[in-house]
Amino acid sequence: MSRARVQDLVRAAADEGLLPAGAEPIAQDIRPWPVMLLTALGAWLAAIPLTIVVGIAIAPNYRETFGFYVIGLLTLAGTVSVLRSKAIPLFFEQLAVPGLIVGGCCLGFALFEDLHWQAGAACVAALAMVVAVLIPRAWLRVLLAAAAATLMAIALVPEAWRGEGVATDFWWAWHGVGLIAGIASVVQHRLAATGSGARIASAIDAMAAGAVLAVLVALSWWSGMAFLVGASFRMNDELGGAAHLQSAQFVIVQAVSAALAAAAATWLARHWPSVRTPWCAGVAAVLVGLSWFMPALGAVLLVLALCAVARRWMLAGAAAVAGAWIVSSFYYGLEWPLATKALVLAGAGALLAALAWFASSRTATHVAAGANGWHRASRPATAGIALTLAAVLAVANVGIWQKEQLARAGGTVFVELAPRDPRSLMQGDYMSLNFRLPMDVSQFDEAAAPRVVLRKDARGIARIERLDDGSPLSTEELPVALSFKDGRWIFVTDAWFFKEGDAQRYASARFGEFKVSSDGRAMLVGMRGANLEPL
Repeated sequence: MSRARVQDLVRAAADEGLLPAGAEPIAQDIRPWPVMLLTALGAWLAAIPLTIVVGIAIAPNYRETFGFYVIGLLTLAGTVSVLRSKAIPLFFEQLAVPGLIVGGCCLGFALFEDLHWQAGAACVAALAMVVAVLIPRAWLRVLLAAAAATLMAIALVPEAWRGEGVATDFWWAWHGVGLIAGIASVVQHRLAATGSGARIASAIDAMAAGAVLAVLVALSWWSGMAFLVGASFRMNDELGGAAHLQSAQFVIVQAVSAALAAAAATWLARHWPSVRTPWCAGVAAVLVGLSWFMPALGAVLLVLALCAVARRWMLAGAAAVAGAWIVSSFYYGLEWPLATKALVLAGAGALLAALAWFASSRTATHVAAGANGWHRASRPATAGIALTLAAVLAVANVGIWQKEQLARAGGTVFVELAPRDPRSLMQGDYMSLNFRLPMDVSQFDEAAAPRVVLRKDARGIARIERLDDGSPLSTEELPVALSFKDGRWIFVTDAWFFKEGDAQRYASARFGEFKVSSDGRAMLVGMRGANLEPL
């Protein structure tokens, strides 16, 4: 919308008495983003010498916090004064951003040195909020509010970030921050209704948006890695996310998450009459059930509902991405068995598919007769989807049945683990394995599928003797097909997966327990100690 159009709307609202006389629209930044980006790059490069000078000035007395207080307060005061100027060149505006970082870091270091870490985090958070109020730049307010929300969450964790209950404390802390952001949004709406509080409401709105974004990011990170980023970094084991919620508070956390999801559905039904349908109620029930299993999902769904009703589409989109992340991270959650997770996701998918079919059938009964041709044309596509789903399920279940048959009927052999670097033995929730192959198999391509011959002794311990060249085998020999992975041939597998927290249990593993069939198929079913004792 053009600035002239906005001015016309403001004048019309003032004539109707909706706004006070003489009201003016808030100035908007309309500078081209390439110019802002290049100017910011130049300003930040120019700020590097300033940062070095500050570091040299305080380095000799880094144990004394007085200098940090002085430099931090002076830097922040100068930066705020520059940013509050009505006519400020773009270069100096961007140069003030490193000033905020330097001043904030100096004060933060001093406060954390002189106070308890919780009190220090709370003080720095309050300082960030004060600076955000004083600076009339919406994007800086969003960033400062996000930093303040993170520090406030740190301050709300009662103990140091170590221990059994820290994951639950972290969850409660971020939900507390979200509650504060919600209260701020209510205050902002009330102030926006009055002409005199419009500017304050604008500041609160930007800061509430920053806090909400911080909450969404934190809950996504807390949930763990997800399909959306296959090579995602692993979370801190002490914060641990839902995988470490093993205390009695787990049920309370689940109940709160489900209640928040139910509140989101209620809010949407109250403000959008079009969703007051049976199939929408079914979708809401499925999401409430998923929120029970995914403790971070309920708050994200509530944010999504509130932002959608308020037409805050950018925040709603961020909440939708966070929700998709949390749902996909459920696969990696170690607090539930794999079969339970598969049952939950498959059941939720089946219910959603049934609700979609119900909604489409109800809609089809209300369309005009001319749409019947389209409905008939969609039947082959529906049949194709159903057949594809049946084929996928059949293939998956056949593979599961084959594995179960091999585990029951296959012969048991024990293969010694080859020496490996102890520092890479335990990597998260799996053990890296290596079995020595006494021959060169690099000359075989992926389609060759070579096999090796195992010779087992009376105890069942097998040694990899040679490649299978088709010659007759003795009663003590077994053929096993090699597996191709990451561009090389390996013996069956290179990893043993186990529940997180069981690393010590498998640290003494010396043999892999395999089930081998007569046709050369093998499967790793367990790990054994030095004397073949089960682990």
